[in-house]
Amino acid sequence: MAGPTLKQLGKAIIGALIGVQSEQQRQADFQQHSMWPYLIAGILATALFVGMLLLIVTAVLS
Repeated sequence: MAGPTLKQLGKAIIGALIGVQSEQQRQADFQQHSMWPYLIAGILATALFVGMLLLIVTAVLS
């Protein structure tokens, strides 16, 4: 079985970050054989989010 497509991975990560993921999507995510694509994408998305917040705060405070 192939890994998740980029679209599936994006939907899963965005849904998890904002907390609105359907039960059907969650079940599809947990049926994947490898957690690594989700783990790596989640870490990258979180780092990007924190970086954006830091840039916004720095811009507002300067």
